[in-house]
Amino acid sequence: MKILITSGGTREKIDAVRSIANHASGSLGKQIAEKFLAQGHQVTLVTTKTAVKPARQPNLCLAEITDVSSLIQTLEPLVKTHDLLIHSMAVSDYTPVYMTDLDEVQQAENVTELLSRKNSQQKISSAADYQVLFLKKTAKVISLVKQWNPQIKLIGFKLLAGVSKDTLFAAARKSLINNQASYILANDLFEIKADSHHAFLIGHTEIHEAFTKSEIAQLIYEKGIQND
Repeated sequence: MKILITSGGTREKIDAVRSIANHASGSLGKQIAEKFLAQGHQVTLVTTKTAVKPARQPNLCLAEITDVSSLIQTLEPLVKTHDLLIHSMAVSDYTPVYMTDLDEVQQAENVTELLSRKNSQQKISSAADYQVLFLKKTAKVISLVKQWNPQIKLIGFKLLAGVSKDTLFAAARKSLINNQASYILANDLFEIKADSHHAFLIGHTEIHEAFTKSEIAQLIYEKGIQND
């Protein structure tokens, strides 16, 4: 099988020296990739420069991205040529539009007019005590996958923080249906520790529980190669 995996976390640029990023390390994606590689599958790993990665080997192809825009540009042609996508990357929900000092915001007659402006400086001045950063929602990459390739098998991820199991499961099932996925890996940030990772692999008719990254990788491997 030709396996496509995303891992790590995207980074959205504010200016030439600043960006908004998340804390995703890519460690789970790395273990999942290693599981498929160990069984002789061809793996393409779409990841970031700072994410951890498997050792280079003949069946592994690495593609590095930075932000959501580059992820979409890189992912679309790959989705069209692979059998299975495991979308474990932490994708930024918002991207910077304009950053300015608080005085400009307070003086603006129409704050929404500021959304049409762009920062021209390579490095935005840090002279002001307070800055306001306007953010714009990014595209939901997982929602594009089946548009690019209706035949690809999709395993997505849903991460929430400090919620009930019912809330977590409901969010996972919504993603499962909306994105036409085969499975969604549902996990709570508060249940991810250095030596443990509690998660649930949720399908349309089944739920599987795991307690470590190794168990998650094994579950995803087993369900990924299984015929639906």
